[in-house]
Amino acid sequence: MLMIGTAVDDPGDLGDTVAKYHLGGVFLHGRSTRTAGQLRPGIAALQQRASLPLLISLDQEGGNVQTLKGPDFPRLPSAQTLGADPAATLRDTTADSARRLAGIGVTMNLAPVADTVPAVLGERNPPIGYWHRQFGSDPAKVAASIRTVVPASQDAGVLTVLKHFPGLGRVTVNTDTSADAADNMATANDPYLGPFSAGIEAGSAAVMMSSARYPRLDPDAIAAFSAPIVTGLLRERLGFPGLIMSDDLGAATALDAVPAGQRAVRFVAAGGDMALTIRPADAAPMSAALAEKAGRDPAFGARLTDAARHVLVAKQRAGLLSC
Repeated sequence: MLMIGTAVDDPGDLGDTVAKYHLGGVFLHGRSTRTAGQLRPGIAALQQRASLPLLISLDQEGGNVQTLKGPDFPRLPSAQTLGADPAATLRDTTADSARRLAGIGVTMNLAPVADTVPAVLGERNPPIGYWHRQFGSDPAKVAASIRTVVPASQDAGVLTVLKHFPGLGRVTVNTDTSADAADNMATANDPYLGPFSAGIEAGSAAVMMSSARYPRLDPDAIAAFSAPIVTGLLRERLGFPGLIMSDDLGAATALDAVPAGQRAVRFVAAGGDMALTIRPADAAPMSAALAEKAGRDPAFGARLTDAARHVLVAKQRAGLLSC
């Protein structure tokens, strides 16, 4: 249930951690200008250290958020630019990028961004709008783009992750740098949930939870730690059957007050399946905390088994399991 980060140009550094803690996935972070031929061996070596094949992920959104920028990975326009293009252009660009990722062993792209940034906010929305990561300012238009991106990527061999549920488009600070990110407007009937629903209907393998607060949905916890949001809204109300991931639980300032191990426990307890952290050192306390909680709490143990099932189904969808 852990996806741990490692530098994209030196993934071998995580090999011992993969083997020792039986990781479920690896997140390749940073930026690389290497060729496909230079990247492929490092990813294959990580897979060889795994007990079960790993989900290998990265951020290949486009614009300023593009991990691979080498000669075999053309620069992608931002989502805002692509969202204004014809659907055929969006589909073909997405499919071509996904085929290139699959060719080096990447199985999951932490994209597309399903957040809607209102036009009146625009670049004053730090995590999304400032970087033009949104497909538009109208949730119906964003939903149409999501319906195109999800099958285009997954049919080309790379699973999609809708992010950042239930939406970061209206916050005015970034969860990476502040504990004060909140959307005070979001409700269970919010039109801004439309793009997430569209992605779910299109069959996205995964959804990523935001680390912001949504007081009208849950006044007591950030989204990633909120059972009313993770389980009540996403799993039950929207009917999402797939893998629920966290946003980074490692370096985000929004989580500074919570010990590393308890971050994973709270996320899984809320209904999450795969905890993501960019810090390799988090593997030890997170795995220990999950095992300890499961050992003394049968209900949590059952929840952990359910989370593992969702991880395995995602791996099956990615063609990683032969059984």
